[in-house]
Amino acid sequence: MRDLALASLLHDYRAGLKPADLVAELRVRIAAHADHHAWITLLDEAQLAPHLARLEGQGPDTLPLYGIPFAIKDNIDLAGVPTTAACPDFAYTPQRSATVVQRLLDAGAIPLGKTNLDQFATGLVGTRSPYGAVRNAFDPAYISGGSSAGSAVALALGEVSFSLGTDTAGSGRVPAGFNNLLGIKPTRGRWSIAGVVPACRSLDCPSLFALNPEDARRIGAVMDGADSTDPWSRRGQAVSGPLEGLRLGVLRADQLEFFGNAGYAALFAQAMLRWQSLGAELVQLDFAPFSDVAKLLYEGPWVAERRHATQAVAPESMLPVIRQVLAKGEGIDAVGTFDGFYRLQALKRAADTVLAGVHAVLTPTAPTHYRIAELEAEPLLLNSRLGTYTNFMNLLDYAAVAAPAGMTPAGLPFGITLFGPAWSDDYLLALAQRWMAADPQASGRDASRWTPQAPPAPPGRIEVAVCGAHLSGMPLNHQLTSRGAFLVAATRSAPCYRLIALAGGPPFRPGMIRDADRGAAIEVEVWSVPEAAFGSFVAGIPAPLGIGKLELAGGRWVSGFICESVGEAGARDITHLGGWRAYVSQSANERK
Repeated sequence: MRDLALASLLHDYRAGLKPADLVAELRVRIAAHADHHAWITLLDEAQLAPHLARLEGQGPDTLPLYGIPFAIKDNIDLAGVPTTAACPDFAYTPQRSATVVQRLLDAGAIPLGKTNLDQFATGLVGTRSPYGAVRNAFDPAYISGGSSAGSAVALALGEVSFSLGTDTAGSGRVPAGFNNLLGIKPTRGRWSIAGVVPACRSLDCPSLFALNPEDARRIGAVMDGADSTDPWSRRGQAVSGPLEGLRLGVLRADQLEFFGNAGYAALFAQAMLRWQSLGAELVQLDFAPFSDVAKLLYEGPWVAERRHATQAVAPESMLPVIRQVLAKGEGIDAVGTFDGFYRLQALKRAADTVLAGVHAVLTPTAPTHYRIAELEAEPLLLNSRLGTYTNFMNLLDYAAVAAPAGMTPAGLPFGITLFGPAWSDDYLLALAQRWMAADPQASGRDASRWTPQAPPAPPGRIEVAVCGAHLSGMPLNHQLTSRGAFLVAATRSAPCYRLIALAGGPPFRPGMIRDADRGAAIEVEVWSVPEAAFGSFVAGIPAPLGIGKLELAGGRWVSGFICESVGEAGARDITHLGGWRAYVSQSANERK
């Protein structure tokens, strides 16, 4: 089966693959999986024609997402194609695409169709649809997770390269956990909700399902940017943190809940041990404020906001379970609404205080996984359990990334979630990348396949290799994080550089000099820096250092710190130590 990761498709397109041929291949694959009920509307040849035609005269190196096939949750508009929100009586045909969809189209992506969901995005199960219960990609007897059910399953079955969902209570994370995918729940307002059917308009986010962190980063960068047509759109200052010396919050043992799922409990215990093996310090925290906020979503005034979003729809047009959920919002008055806001504000203060003590928090994505038959027998209780670790996120204005974390003995995926404050999106993705690269088998995806040919940096960003005082945890790292930079990879240079400790300081600094005869592989980190901040960063670099091209292990070249030969005067050759951290550690020991 063809690998649909972006880097692999880029390689195939450069080798001669045509977008129309790929689409034809995928339509056959989709037809073979029809019993999973992932799709509501598939574009026919006439509807696909203009999307393919716009790629004519272009190529894989001219558009960021040239020929990349994707799926769209059917509460997000695609011009000329019905939007149903899984309610046939509600359906309409938009004249314009949602902002996030249009940005993807402009970047060269190809929409294959609209995917199934829990009706009006109300549910975490994927079974609440007149178009059929969406079946899990690994075992069709199990739920897919929702509400972005079809988008997750279509990607997990290899029918698209990425897919769009939405996430108000966990709809972009729970299906990711159940289908072995990355699920990105961005900071509210990062990606426009213009052209998205609202569930809770004040909380809604478009979400992204991707196969790997590099794909997620490239696709997310295309969707980024303020939208004047969306009153909820906003910009913010990136929040970053370290990979080394990571303080990772975890729940106390008495607050972890798996509802009897021993396989999930064991895999989460293994995940915590793996993070410790990666150098993370696990910090137990009190999860009570987060749990109390989670209860507000369906017990507070935000249920009335869900009812408001569907007020034009006749109750008899809705599924009975959806009517039952929304009926809770009919008795909430203005006083009760303000009570809810006041309660949330107090809980947010408590939750933010807990969060301030760590760099990120680690939880299971979902506490357990149910069969479709189990869910249909007890739809409300079992659905509510699935939001244990997700429902609070948008109310608290946090960002989150769900990532694969292994398989149960029954062959079903398990996922973890990393979350942090608003605008920590890129940092969380860097943590997810480290997690998945550290042990590809345990995380359920083969990291070695991510970059057979490395894709270009996301639009608007420049990758920079650092080797000294700008490394994570080092004195000058703040010059990167304060500019919204995030860590892409901790790696080594090609084995052709000498490392010297420059004279002078503090701050003490190294220099890398290319030397094919006497060089070695040197520890470096690759950071992604916003283009707008790159100039000020470079302007602060003193001689004899500068930014040039640096070769990484594997042969890829990036911008990076290099040193003029004049820097060797009075310097100490430390190449044999393999990196600046080792030199700093040795120097500290020598001073004792």
